Amino acid sequence: MTKISPEIEEKMQTEVILPVSADVSFASNGFPKYKLGPDNQILEEPKEDNKGPSLKEVVEQETIQLSDQHKRLSVRDLASKFDKNLAAAAKLAEEAKLREVASLEGHVLLKKLRDALESLRGRMAGQNKEDVEKAISMVEALAVKLTQKEGELIQEKFEVKKLANFLKQASEDAKKLVNQEKSFACAEIESARAVVQRFGEALEEEERNAQNSKNEAPDVEELIEEVQEARRIKLLHQPTKVMEMEHELHALRTQIREKSIFSVKLQNELAMSKRAKENKSSPYVIDGSETLGSCLQLQPRSNASPPPLSKCSIQWCRISSDGSHKEVISGANRAIYAPEPLDVGLILQADIISNGQKITVTTAGPIETAAGLGSYVDNLLRKSSSEFNVVISQMNGQDHPSHSVHTFNVGKMRIKLCRGWITKAREIYSASMQLCGVRANSNAAAKALFWQPRKGLSFVLTFESERERNAAIMIARKYALDCNVILAGPEDQL
Repeated sequence: MTKISPEIEEKMQTEVILPVSADVSFASNGFPKYKLGPDNQILEEPKEDNKGPSLKEVVEQETIQLSDQHKRLSVRDLASKFDKNLAAAAKLAEEAKLREVASLEGHVLLKKLRDALESLRGRMAGQNKEDVEKAISMVEALAVKLTQKEGELIQEKFEVKKLANFLKQASEDAKKLVNQEKSFACAEIESARAVVQRFGEALEEEERNAQNSKNEAPDVEELIEEVQEARRIKLLHQPTKVMEMEHELHALRTQIREKSIFSVKLQNELAMSKRAKENKSSPYVIDGSETLGSCLQLQPRSNASPPPLSKCSIQWCRISSDGSHKEVISGANRAIYAPEPLDVGLILQADIISNGQKITVTTAGPIETAAGLGSYVDNLLRKSSSEFNVVISQMNGQDHPSHSVHTFNVGKMRIKLCRGWITKAREIYSASMQLCGVRANSNAAAKALFWQPRKGLSFVLTFESERERNAAIMIARKYALDCNVILAGPEDQL
């Protein structure tokens, strides 16, 4: 074994160690740890990576997500995603450049290290020379591994460049789509402004033609179409302006509604004035309050001498407030008629035929409901059934001899007439049942009603007050309607 003195060893170390050039920069402060395998192969120890997936994997994953969700994303969101991925690709390219520089520096460092070991091997002998040769073989293996890494880096750089070009093109396409959608939105906004201008013109036209109701219907339909058009614009890219337009539309609709109500009111007043003029020229007049619970009676005018009503033919009719519909009241052919709940809101007209001439007399306005009747009916509807004290005036068209008090019970499923334990009639609501106010001459017509439980059986019942009679009719019709039965008088059209 050759011995080397300390002086010689110190001298050799000073000769072997060569200075490293200043242009070489190290990626880290120390060399990586390697292990030698069979045939002096370098085995790299696995490194623990706690930083998560690489930037390239993140870009690829987001690209896949964009491809899956592009149908559900808006154009603006898609452009934002493409810009984000383009920035990530640029960052990845910069990182590849840094790794390329680091690889070049590694080659320079390995070459200097190999040259140093070659010079050292010439001066060493024995075991030390073998160690130097092993070190040289390790350096050569590192150079081979570094060359392989460079090849992978070049391939990765090519893929990154390709991905960056694709994302750049996709970003430009997305920007073009955004600009196109923006131009479409601006065009729709201009269209919306034109719609608002047309609304103003339509409103002015409506104010000029407020008294002509026949021309209002087409304008209202046109406004409805414009409202639908405004709701469609709401789905575009300018929600604030659409909301302002919606408020303006709401105000316009409110004004049109007020104008329509005012127009209808004017038409009703004109119709009332026209009927009043016609009634003044008629030799007969309708006497009585035009409210529910009163009696209307035909009488000759004081300054005229018409034929007696007993020698005339009379027929009462219901007329709608606008005069478009007329309904004959079956059985109402006497000089006296007591309005019932079905007449509320309608105009009553009496057609008088005398000596072949027809004379028409109408009420001044529609029949109004009685004060407090609505709250009274609501209180009765809260009960399971309502009972009223009545007297049987007629039975099957014949006067009833007894004037004893009976109970008229109106339930949710049936109507019953009884006296104590004795039941006169009890029937469920059906199509054969009829119920209405009395339509013949009677001393208490406003308190009496006609009830037909079934075919072949009918009653004329007199209540204690007009309010109870009208309430009984309203409650019975409400319960019958709940049973899908329309309860009315003979030949009434509902």
